[in-house]
Amino acid sequence: MLVLNEFFSFFGYVYQLITFQNMLILFGSSLLGIIFGAMPGLTATLGVALLTTLTFGLETGTAMIALLGMYVGAVYGGSYPSILINIPGTAAAAATAMEGYPLALKGQAGRALGITTTSSTIGTLIGMMFLVALAPLITQLALEFTSIEFFLLALFGILISGTLTSKDLVFKGWITGLIGLLLSTVGRESLQSYPRFTVGLNDLEGGIEVVPVLIGAFGIPQIITVLKEKTILGDAKKVQRILPDFRVVFRNFKHIVRSALIGVGIGSVPGIGEDIAGWVSYGTAKNSSDNPDNFGKGEISGLISSETANNACIGGALIPLLTLGIPGSPPAAMLLGALMIHNVNPGPMINFDKPGFITQMTAILFLASIAMWFNGIFLARQVVKLLKIPMELFMPVIVILCVIGSYALGFRVFNLYLMVPIGIIAYFMKEMEYPISPLVIGVILGPMADENLRRFLMVTKGDFTPMFTRPVSLILLTIVTYTILIQIPVLKRMKDKYVSPWIKQVFSKVFVLFTGKSKIEKGVENGHA
Repeated sequence: MLVLNEFFSFFGYVYQLITFQNMLILFGSSLLGIIFGAMPGLTATLGVALLTTLTFGLETGTAMIALLGMYVGAVYGGSYPSILINIPGTAAAAATAMEGYPLALKGQAGRALGITTTSSTIGTLIGMMFLVALAPLITQLALEFTSIEFFLLALFGILISGTLTSKDLVFKGWITGLIGLLLSTVGRESLQSYPRFTVGLNDLEGGIEVVPVLIGAFGIPQIITVLKEKTILGDAKKVQRILPDFRVVFRNFKHIVRSALIGVGIGSVPGIGEDIAGWVSYGTAKNSSDNPDNFGKGEISGLISSETANNACIGGALIPLLTLGIPGSPPAAMLLGALMIHNVNPGPMINFDKPGFITQMTAILFLASIAMWFNGIFLARQVVKLLKIPMELFMPVIVILCVIGSYALGFRVFNLYLMVPIGIIAYFMKEMEYPISPLVIGVILGPMADENLRRFLMVTKGDFTPMFTRPVSLILLTIVTYTILIQIPVLKRMKDKYVSPWIKQVFSKVFVLFTGKSKIEKGVENGHA
């Protein structure tokens, strides 16, 4: 009944949002997002971060229209250069290049863009449906949380973000997450107003602002990298008429549903993001295909799978963001910063503080997906022309936007002093293959972890026993402990030797249960054994 009420409210909000001003902002921000996604070096994360600073004076609903339009458009826009020049515009579109570019070489670039546009829209809509259905239930569950559960949840968010975004050693991700956690403790703490790590500077009394950290950590490394590497873009393949091939999309309906579920699931895990969702979905499509040898040669199911998943991830990322205050992806972390600027505190109490806000965000996501489809179909050929412009010409504009964005928050020059060193440090960390996302997640979730842990200890007078007696906290503690211990080499080898084969065996039995055949039998039937 709760879910049905949310769906009815959803359609009411959609009707209210359809005004000329809102649609102008939505279509404009969606187009700007597509441009950010299409230009290699500009990402959805950077786009949302920069636009956040420009929405400071807007009403909250209007600001969210602009930001979600940018978010959805940028995740989709990365498919343009992936298909046309084999260079992903964003990390989320990296898997798209595997099948999109071979199609472009066959003279089917327009067809590929039409299919990705439609599948991206469907993926976003499915993610939106999960947001409508699950957000109220998770919010109700989260109301049962106490301080210790929120501390463990924030700690898990930082750890899992570091675990899944590290390229080589997991400890690198944990280190950057802990650095972000340390930065979040600078300033007067919220419970007793005691100054910490201010080193005598009055400007640090209020703590380190989130926005300068976001812009510095994501903007400056990107600027330095683009200017240093001077990426030379090849000639884009000729784009014919862009039409959505609905027959092909419907024939691949099972891939769309599976990829959307993968995208929503991965998006719901803190700090991972759309790029991993795209690759996991693409790999799943290839492994489950009757003709895996066709992949890499322009296989439509692979193209649809990657694009559906990375856009479905948006709705998934908004679920923990709005219900628990934990962003599910780097762009969602930027969105959390924007919500904080507009005095919206996501979490279990959001329905009491801002009644109907989650449903309103869902309605905006629905409209953003429609705007993305229309922009993608009718303006793609014009956006593609931007690929001919050297990236070096865009960078000075991005630098100016970074400076204006950091300064505009409170008109404090000190924010620039924070942004620049954090950006330079983030660049060198990135060069040493330390992931940046956990640092930002640590800065954002740090206050939540710090405040709730100390409140718990104040209530229990330093007694940790309640942590082990409450079922939810015990489950979270077990997950956190497992996440840490499983990275110890001896335990990791034991997991690979005993646990992983058992999990594969369970999945194999489930596969036989649903299909009546083992994968080997299925391969023999199709002549692949």
